Amino acid sequence: MEKRISLCMVVKDEAKYLGRCLRSVQGSVHEVIVVDTGSTDATREIAEAFGARVKSFAWNDDFSAARNASLEEATGDWILFLDADEELSPAGNQVLQRLTAGAEPEGYEGCFVKIVNHLGSEGQSETCPDLVFRLFRRRPDYRFRGAIHEQIADVILERNPRAKFKVAEGIEIAHYGYLDERVKEKDKKKRNLVLIERELRRAGDDRLLRYHYGVELFRAERYAEAAQELTQAAAGIDPNSIYLPKLLRYVVMSRQNAGQPEQALEAAVLALRFFPDYADLYYYAGLICLDLKSYGRAQEFLEKASSMPEQPAQYASFPGVRGFRCFYHLALLAETYLDEELALKYYLAALQDNSAFTAALEAILRILRPQQEPDYARACLNKIFLLENAQARQKMADVCFRQNAYHLALLYWEEADALNEGTSAHTAPEGTEYWLRRAICLIQDERFLEALKILTVFPPENSLYPLAKVNMLFTYRLVGKVRKVRSALAELRLAGLTEDSAKVLSLLSLPEGEGKFPPDPSRKGGIVPDPDGIELLSQIVCRLLALNRPRLAASILARIEPGTLARQGLNLARMFLAYGFRIKAEYLLQHYLAGKPDGASAEAYFLLGEIYRETDRFAEAEGSYRQALARDPSQPKYWLRLESLYVSHQQELGKLSEQRSVAPS
Repeated sequence: MEKRISLCMVVKDEAKYLGRCLRSVQGSVHEVIVVDTGSTDATREIAEAFGARVKSFAWNDDFSAARNASLEEATGDWILFLDADEELSPAGNQVLQRLTAGAEPEGYEGCFVKIVNHLGSEGQSETCPDLVFRLFRRRPDYRFRGAIHEQIADVILERNPRAKFKVAEGIEIAHYGYLDERVKEKDKKKRNLVLIERELRRAGDDRLLRYHYGVELFRAERYAEAAQELTQAAAGIDPNSIYLPKLLRYVVMSRQNAGQPEQALEAAVLALRFFPDYADLYYYAGLICLDLKSYGRAQEFLEKASSMPEQPAQYASFPGVRGFRCFYHLALLAETYLDEELALKYYLAALQDNSAFTAALEAILRILRPQQEPDYARACLNKIFLLENAQARQKMADVCFRQNAYHLALLYWEEADALNEGTSAHTAPEGTEYWLRRAICLIQDERFLEALKILTVFPPENSLYPLAKVNMLFTYRLVGKVRKVRSALAELRLAGLTEDSAKVLSLLSLPEGEGKFPPDPSRKGGIVPDPDGIELLSQIVCRLLALNRPRLAASILARIEPGTLARQGLNLARMFLAYGFRIKAEYLLQHYLAGKPDGASAEAYFLLGEIYRETDRFAEAEGSYRQALARDPSQPKYWLRLESLYVSHQQELGKLSEQRSVAPS
């Protein structure tokens, strides 16, 4: 005999989502009970349009009271409860009927159902599965308990100690409540904390409620408090508790985010004794070891994470911990050991697991060095990736643009245009960020007239007008029209340009080649930009180097106050090196190191060592690598470079000795 199922819901102002939920249960349930706690939108009308019985309920900060009000109205043999931001999988109808019909011979009172939480932003979300108790027999003594994170499974066991539960197979609930937009709409973090804190004062030693409190504290970024509450919830817990894996993972994450890496690692290792197949624990242990610069252990943990089997739903395993995220960090480790070939292998594995994971694509592009070898980089990208449509090429163009590979970005955008020609695909309207980016790429490709044609379309009321005008000013400088540079600068000042940024842009109106570079450290005067001015200066220098205009870049830097230039020396040197300008990078690094005799970055010495090594100054390279090691002995690449230097030196000595032994006496 078919069992009747009642869907029970509690809603308020859910007109945006309710229809999707109710549509998903059509044909799966026999009645719908909707308890409305004070909607002011069309929620009630939508529910009634789907045939639901709607009951008004005065909200009293108690979710269980509202849920129990829905149970009072239900008449079915079984209760299914959902929230408005959830939907039932298409297989729901057949599976629900089979579950409820099979309950009689098997004697179970309720079911845990797999829920798939969607995280992040709409269109770019990730999923995280979990198990939730959502289906149970309708009995008068089965009622929800708890003002928030309301529970009923524990109540059923109290009322019926012999009750059995089952994990439902073949059915899923999709939950969209953790999407960024949804969380912001509902202000869930603040609301949940207030309700849980009040409930804890009332309930005292409720372990499950304390776990939920710790999770809410974690979401509110109160990590130290979260770690304390979660640790307390874990103390003396039944090892069979279905939420224990998640609790232990949150302990590890809370300790890590609270700046307690040693305690976090200890918690992860302890948790692995209970759950030796839990990929998330290996993954986070690996990240913690990376923070502690324990690279060998980090690699062991991450490789272990990637080898774990499919995770049980109750682990609520985060997306990518066995796949793309894990491979990405293994790739970073490989780069730490100067093994770019292995790094590329892992980055590609990350993309194979998740083609939307652009961080791996950006890392691949970085290794290919498109600034110095654009044709080689493009050939590699076209060989690695199947760019079969306009959308794929547009995505690649966006990534290239973010990596300052302007020529490649423009090529991919133009290829996308060609593929879209004659189709219904629409090009972005004028005056948008897409066209600003295209104009920047055209400037960097020295197609100045085309760029100016795009930039002049941006009106003063457009929010992108200042950026468009700055790029026009930059273009005028490149073509030698200094008067227009000054005129554009005057217009930008009228539009509200800060004085610091104006001072930086004014350097583009000065003659090229003037000023000593690097400037004499004892020289007085020069521009001292604020952080925004430094950012603007960096962008100008980077783009000049991409245009092979190092002399103009150096002229601009020569007018910066020497102390300010020294402090920015490491970042600027990285830019010059990225485009192959070693001599000026060397000057910048030496200037930077001279201003920081004790507090200099180990990386600055390493980069200086790289320049010396590439220019066959091996004694200087050895000294720089040793300085880097003295400041940070935990970095494998410093040891590896020094070792390779010694090996090369030994080989040279061997060759010299061999030549002497065969030379005539």
